[in-house]
Amino acid sequence: MDVRVGDILTMKKPHPCGAKEFLVLRSGMDFRIRCTGCGHEVMVPRVKAEKNIRQITREGVIVYPPEKNPAGKPAADKGEQ
Repeated sequence: MDVRVGDILTMKKPHPCGAKEFLVLRSGMDFRIRCTGCGHEVMVPRVKAEKNIRQITREGVIVYPPEKNPAGKPAADKGEQ
């Protein structure tokens, strides 16, 4: 999974403050992430963090999960043949 410094991670479980979004400050074998709600910084092992990621937002664009229908391909109508 491609996680970069500056990405916003939306997690499956919220932080105790109630926020589900975290800013990536460091990536490698583990991540240093900052809660966007209260500002608390946490070091999390990569394996544990990747299991809990629901969405990755990079510069305002959702990069994970990938779209089921890529933008370059039109949606197929089931009624037309």
